[in-house]
Amino acid sequence: MKTPPLQLYVDAQFISPYAMSAFVTLTEKGVPFELLTIDLAARQNQGAGYASVSLTRRVPTLSDGQFHLAESTAIAEYLEECFPAPAHRAVYPADVRQRAKAREVQAWLRSDLMPIRQERPTEVVFYGEGFAPLSAAAKAAVDKLAAAAQTLLAGKDNLFGEWCIADTDLALMLNRLALHGDPLPPALQQYAKRQWQRPSVQQWVRQAQALKAATP
Repeated sequence: MKTPPLQLYVDAQFISPYAMSAFVTLTEKGVPFELLTIDLAARQNQGAGYASVSLTRRVPTLSDGQFHLAESTAIAEYLEECFPAPAHRAVYPADVRQRAKAREVQAWLRSDLMPIRQERPTEVVFYGEGFAPLSAAAKAAVDKLAAAAQTLLAGKDNLFGEWCIADTDLALMLNRLALHGDPLPPALQQYAKRQWQRPSVQQWVRQAQALKAATP
């Protein structure tokens, strides 16, 4: 019997940064997968059908046959183990400490910097929408983000030498600001712009832009 392909459930709006992260991971791995969309605006994720697939009822969710897994970092780690280098591109550093730091960066970006996420939602990144000037709390979060990113990068093109999925996640957070015209150190603007040109990232961006263009 033919093994069913991997299936990745993402938001139909193509604005979830976490869905994009999982999409980039699969694309970089070069593993065939089927892309399925869930309309979060219509609360399709709360229906019984999706609940039977996704424990958290969130996106992204990966289906590998009868195995289902939600949360983008869990998905990335699962795929890294199932499809390891050198047969497939690594999405985490090989060095154990660098790999731990990459996961630290991912966890931090998903759990902190809330004022930036609230005041510069991903509609900025994928739809080009504009919002009010940053609040004092958001400016403080930007300072924290910029300081950490500059310390991590220290002039490098990627966080840990070779590209890893944490680079995509960090670039997305920075682009919430850079693509809105908010001030960032030039080196961070250049880093975010360079990371955004990665073909796997641009595949996702084009889908979001096509959806936006088709929406009345």
